[in-house]
Amino acid sequence: MKTKDLTGYRVVAVHAHPDDETLFMGGTLATLAARGAEVIVITLTLGEDGEVIGEPYQGLADHDQLGGFRARELANALDALGVKGIQLGGFGHFHDSGMAGSPSHENPRALVNRIEEAADFLSDELEAIQPHAILTYGPDGGYGHPDHIAVHEVVMKAASPSTRIWYGIFERAANYAGLDTLDAPAGWTKPSQEYLDNFTNEGADVTVALSDAALDAKRSAMRAHASQIWVADGSTTRTNPEAAVAALHEPERVPGAYGLSNLLVMPLLRAEYFQLGQGEPADDLLGGL
Repeated sequence: MKTKDLTGYRVVAVHAHPDDETLFMGGTLATLAARGAEVIVITLTLGEDGEVIGEPYQGLADHDQLGGFRARELANALDALGVKGIQLGGFGHFHDSGMAGSPSHENPRALVNRIEEAADFLSDELEAIQPHAILTYGPDGGYGHPDHIAVHEVVMKAASPSTRIWYGIFERAANYAGLDTLDAPAGWTKPSQEYLDNFTNEGADVTVALSDAALDAKRSAMRAHASQIWVADGSTTRTNPEAAVAALHEPERVPGAYGLSNLLVMPLLRAEYFQLGQGEPADDLLGGL
């Protein structure tokens, strides 16, 4: 059994939408929590503009009901990871901004139009928590989503200059190598080089290896976000009752696969990757603190 060697440490992960915490760093959050750290995920929007996977709940997005649905998915995912959650400003306070050019982008409630306000809210939360480290997105938002970029800006405004900040990334070489071990489920495809290069970043300062327990927690959290993530292991949910199965040719290296609403298969890796955003370099996320 792992010792609780991180008892007394506090880690905050700041994300734009429900499911980002799981996709970017779910295994890491589960690992830190299992080792005794207090892990708090702060989410800024409810992802109201997300596209829904599965037929039963397609009408949610059309009738502006998706945000509340995703709030429950987020709660279930955080339970699976063993971490706490805060919705910044309260549920529904900041609205999903959508992509540039979408009607939501012009909504006065959209996060991209309220960065200073969000930074003030986040500053208050960070002052109360006093985290040893913050995990979030880099300046490109991971893959360019306006809300991810806005969250990066909010974090950099709100955080103390002395707080260590890590950017969670989809590491490029690891994802390319992982994809080489997979065959996409029927009806899915592999992402193009253009897509994958935009979705990933080169190089990591810290690699967090995921134990079987951490991988199981991440899988459970992915399944909790069933309106947004389709786990290609044959499992089904009430939200998405269709099964998809990816062929895993090296399951010891790449133990799973998943897709989003675009049906582009992605590898579930045995590690998660971080670049240093602020603070002194270290060999692990809490090293030297």
